[in-house]
Amino acid sequence: MIDEIPLGVVILDTDRRIVLLNRSFEALTGFSRDEAAGIPCYHMLRSRICIKGCPALNIPEDSEPACVESDLINRDRMLVPVRINIASLHSPSGKLTGFLETLEDLRPLRELDAKISHAFSFANLIGRSPQMEKIFQILPVLAQSDSSMLITGETGTGKDMVAEAVHQASSRAKGSFVKVNCGALPETLLESELFGHQKGAFTGAVASKPGRFRLAHNGTLYLTEIGDLPLSLQVKLLTFFDDQVVYPLGGTKGFQANVRIIAATHRNLEQMVREGRFREDLLFRLNVVRIHLPPLREREGDSRLLIDYFLNDLTSRFRKNIKGFSKKALSILMNYLYPGNVRELKNIIEYAVNICQEGQIKPHHLPTYLAEARPWGKDTDTVKEHVSLSVQSDPNEQKLLETEHTWAAMERKMIMDALVKAGGRRSKTAELLGWGRSTLWRKVKQYGID
Repeated sequence: MIDEIPLGVVILDTDRRIVLLNRSFEALTGFSRDEAAGIPCYHMLRSRICIKGCPALNIPEDSEPACVESDLINRDRMLVPVRINIASLHSPSGKLTGFLETLEDLRPLRELDAKISHAFSFANLIGRSPQMEKIFQILPVLAQSDSSMLITGETGTGKDMVAEAVHQASSRAKGSFVKVNCGALPETLLESELFGHQKGAFTGAVASKPGRFRLAHNGTLYLTEIGDLPLSLQVKLLTFFDDQVVYPLGGTKGFQANVRIIAATHRNLEQMVREGRFREDLLFRLNVVRIHLPPLREREGDSRLLIDYFLNDLTSRFRKNIKGFSKKALSILMNYLYPGNVRELKNIIEYAVNICQEGQIKPHHLPTYLAEARPWGKDTDTVKEHVSLSVQSDPNEQKLLETEHTWAAMERKMIMDALVKAGGRRSKTAELLGWGRSTLWRKVKQYGID
């Protein structure tokens, strides 16, 4: 009968010597029943629990069976994860006569968990929405290509992580991953940073400097905020796409750079082309492979997945004993629109974990602006709720916010409300919004907020 049970089964006497075992136990350990008969159990299992203390030694006579997850070393010296159940056996009079032990091979379950977790992630990207699953499926394929790539999406959606993940999964992983923010430097410095310069090329050039293209040779050059690249440098970048040669400032000799270009932007480049602010031919060169990262509000089911992931990760890193969220706190987090997307969500959870001194995160542990935020709808093109100003503003601005129910108008209003609450202090405003200061500066400039 026990040979038909799909678990390893072994019967031990009171000294924990093997009396009987089944075929599944033989297959799991590699030892036959003839070899194992009369041998102490720990010589066959060679498990960690045999060293730490066998559960059979601590089972009270009237207790339930003991269940532990451990491992065993089989005859081929392979470490096998197992779940072990041990129960005591008694005679009709109640006297202890031995033990019944079962072993369940956990390898299939571990492999399934690995497949599931892999399906929900790629490198450090996490999600299970249909949009993200498609991205996870195509990224490993795109990583094997050397074609230029354009990553689009709102701020905080993970464009930087996608670029680095593609590099790490590619044949260029041993080369350098060099990142350049095209909106962080003035035009004169940006050209030198990208292409390098020779000694004496301009005032202050006291030594030659290799550009980012040269540093990224045999690797990947990641140009974030490509929409902020000045037109003059767009021409020079286009020239590189033609001949793969980099000419430093003040130099006459070029350098053949073996570099893959990945660019990213939160801007609408097609609109910028129509407005004459971005070269159409450069867009064609960058747009060979395009990945669009959807905003968090469009990723159904990912908010809760990311909330739990960040909580587990941050409590482990900060060594906090926080078990979860109260119902009200979780409701606030699930109903917020996250204009800063995944980056903002992470910042919110990190803030709460730092503040919380209890075993559960409650509403008062969350940033104050969350509790005051309206429960916006999740329509991606328009916000259908009526927008009313919570601060005094000029009539033209109020008219703009009441008539333009676009996401841009909502984001502009949110920034203005935060500025008022922060008394105009930019650093405090960025903290309230969960953004970096550079992100706030860019959006203030984008929306013309004075």
